Amino acid sequence: MKLKQFLPRSLLGRSLLILITPVILIQVVATYMFFTRHWDVMTERLALAVAGEVALFADSVERGASQKELQRMANDMARFLDLEVTYQDGKVLENVTRHHRDWGSVVAQTLSYAIQKRVQKPYDIQTDVGGKFVKISLQLTDGVLEVISPQNRLFSASARIYILWVIGSSAFLLLIAVLFMRNQIRPIRRLAIAAEKLGKGRDVPFFKPEGAQEVRAAAQAFIDMRARIDRQIQQRTSMLAGVSHDLRTPLTRMKLQAELMGNSPDVQDLKSDIADMERMISAYLDFVRGQGDEEPQRTALEPLLTRLVASAGREGGAVTLDIRDDDISLMVRPIALERALVNLIGNAAKYAPQSRVTVTREEDGVRLIFDDNGPGIPPALRDDVFKPFFRVETSRNPQTGGVGLGLPIAQDIIHAHGGTIDLGDSPMGGLRINVFLPA
Repeated sequence: MKLKQFLPRSLLGRSLLILITPVILIQVVATYMFFTRHWDVMTERLALAVAGEVALFADSVERGASQKELQRMANDMARFLDLEVTYQDGKVLENVTRHHRDWGSVVAQTLSYAIQKRVQKPYDIQTDVGGKFVKISLQLTDGVLEVISPQNRLFSASARIYILWVIGSSAFLLLIAVLFMRNQIRPIRRLAIAAEKLGKGRDVPFFKPEGAQEVRAAAQAFIDMRARIDRQIQQRTSMLAGVSHDLRTPLTRMKLQAELMGNSPDVQDLKSDIADMERMISAYLDFVRGQGDEEPQRTALEPLLTRLVASAGREGGAVTLDIRDDDISLMVRPIALERALVNLIGNAAKYAPQSRVTVTREEDGVRLIFDDNGPGIPPALRDDVFKPFFRVETSRNPQTGGVGLGLPIAQDIIHAHGGTIDLGDSPMGGLRINVFLPA
């Protein structure tokens, strides 16, 4: 498995990983060095000190010291060394072992080693007496010596302080890193949101460069790009207004002149050519008009599709509508979207005896599927049909094919909304057009 599969996907997560990993490694190494050097050495020295004090009392017992002397030593050890010492003459240590009962404790292991080194007699260790004490039972020649020592005499409190310092400093550094990286990444997230809105054809008001120098440069480049796009759209709209007026005015005069020329076959051909020219000009203008200045608004798809399907049915197409969810609506430019849907539904109704439109809500948008039982489009030509003026049917007969702008117009509008469109094989036997519009 690749390492990238386990890496965070967000920039914040990866940035924090880059910052935190060296800190954690340093803390691990420092902790290891502390416990292998300071902790082990200090624990061993403290254990040897306690073992030496126990050995001193045991030696006094073995040398035959009087009961009074032993009591005085026990009092001194309790007063100055915090050791509670009792000697039971004639007692035998039960279950004598040469090891302690809790080998999982580092302190017990060290103390066991110290007793073996200092005393060299049978012993037993209980590391948890009353939760705060360690009991050492030592078998002497004529009895059992019991010593109860506080646990804090066997290890240094600096270990706890060090662990708390490591955890506290790591948590503090992590908090600072999270706050710092969130502030650094926030402008990048805003830039991504603005770019996504622009890609969906929505306005991006009040966007300004923020953050680090590189992020500000990217944001400024985005603002300049948006300004160029807006300027090009405005120039194209102005140009199209002039083209529409300049072309349609002489065509209108030609239509009037043709009406005054009678109904001869030549005149009928002229009227047909004028109609074809109007139809082609309208198609060209629809293609280059794009989104214009239309503002996005929340639009319900069910009434729009119901109206378009009914219109296609009145023109002779057998189109059915299948909407599988209620209240499906999107933020779209309604006129532009209607133009795209008219082309898609019209193509299906024109080339297929039967067609179906299926609408489904998905997690992040809406999917529209257009199926028909017509002749379809060969797979080799499915990319070409989105090119302007390309026709699967190569003649220019308006009865068998259009200008070749229906699918390019639909693709241009759908892409401007941030969606996707692709072609495939339909279960009905013809063509399937799969459209996805993001929410």
